[in-house]
Amino acid sequence: MASYKEIVTKAIIGKGKKHFKDKYTIDIQDDNKPTTILGCWIINNRFKGYKSGDKVGVDGSFDINIWYSYDDDSKTAVLNKKIEYNDLFNVKIRDNADLSGDTDIIVRALKQPTCSSVNILDDNKISFDIEKELGVEIVGETKVKIAVEEDEEPWDEIVDDVSDDTLKEIDENVDENYIK
Repeated sequence: MASYKEIVTKAIIGKGKKHFKDKYTIDIQDDNKPTTILGCWIINNRFKGYKSGDKVGVDGSFDINIWYSYDDDSKTAVLNKKIEYNDLFNVKIRDNADLSGDTDIIVRALKQPTCSSVNILDDNKISFDIEKELGVEIVGETKVKIAVEEDEEPWDEIVDDVSDDTLKEIDENVDENYIK
């Protein structure tokens, strides 16, 4: 009959992903009233996860670059802006574990932020939608039960390659006056 032992180890105790679609509006600082949006791209997406009570928070930022034409499509400019975000997750914790202990929060961008639509508004403003998907893993302590065999296998006898006759022959051939 096997007995059981508990091993305490670190493992993933919670995991989840969430899709975000956020709308932002930016004022254009100069006198260039946009005529047409020519392109939009996002770079420098950075983020970090943390515990927030029984939830997981993610603080992050990215830089958005909106290329537009103005002056009746005769000139172009690029609007650069750093956008900061803060998102909260309700991650289900497995096996009645809790976030109060020593846990690590791992955040991954499952889908990098992309611009899904850009619109020119009145009063020199540009509105745009950003879509992203973040995945969160919570690594914490958990217990694992394993079965332990009660009957231990016997030790194998290790036999040297040198026989007793060989050792006796070596002893007889030793010159005791060698160092003299």
